[in-house]
Amino acid sequence: MDRHITRSRAMVMQPLNTGAVSSALPRPTTLPCAVCDAFDEVAQTSVFRAGQELCAQGEPSYRVFRVKTGAVAAYRLFSDGRRQVMSFHLPGDFIGLEAGVSHGSTAVALIETTVEAMRRSELSDLALNDADLGRALWQVSIRAFHRSEEHALVLARHGALERIVSFLLNFADRAGAADAFDLPMSRQDMADYLGLTIHTVSRTLSQLEAQGLVEARGSRQVRLLRRARLEDMLP
Repeated sequence: MDRHITRSRAMVMQPLNTGAVSSALPRPTTLPCAVCDAFDEVAQTSVFRAGQELCAQGEPSYRVFRVKTGAVAAYRLFSDGRRQVMSFHLPGDFIGLEAGVSHGSTAVALIETTVEAMRRSELSDLALNDADLGRALWQVSIRAFHRSEEHALVLARHGALERIVSFLLNFADRAGAADAFDLPMSRQDMADYLGLTIHTVSRTLSQLEAQGLVEARGSRQVRLLRRARLEDMLP
């Protein structure tokens, strides 16, 4: 592909009804500029409706995605039918940089989501001739690894209450929100990410509300009322 061609027009689809959740989640721009520049120059833009797959577990991994707006969940299905949500991707996050020739998880849009995509081989070729891009890709990969490591530690060390609190604080930080935000994922998605049941998630949120620590209006709108107290609950 010619590096100087104009990016293709976005594939616009009609969004599903997603309630009050906005597809434009705020997030500070803290990504390595070299990776963003590479995508801005040659990537193609597409729009996915809520529930549409970007890629499927086991499919050949030949594209890398960057989330522009919206949110994406990556999950694995096991032979016994269980689903484990591995990660949530917000604006600025990359999908498909994992090692291997096939996708280790399925990536699905949680709300109407705009992504940029380019071939992995093309990104690799650019990195071979651009030291800044190579270093930036390394930083992105390390960041994703650290996030996965932190998720594993939360599942291994924390009980249900600590998992919920850690998740809410982490999401607020990643989304660049202050104390009030909309969750793009359902409570079932949260449960599958935190290794809990949906009943435990709902009960724990109700417990935090009763203690005056959070306000959970509806199933997705959350306000952190006493952030310092929530932070003190974590080891």
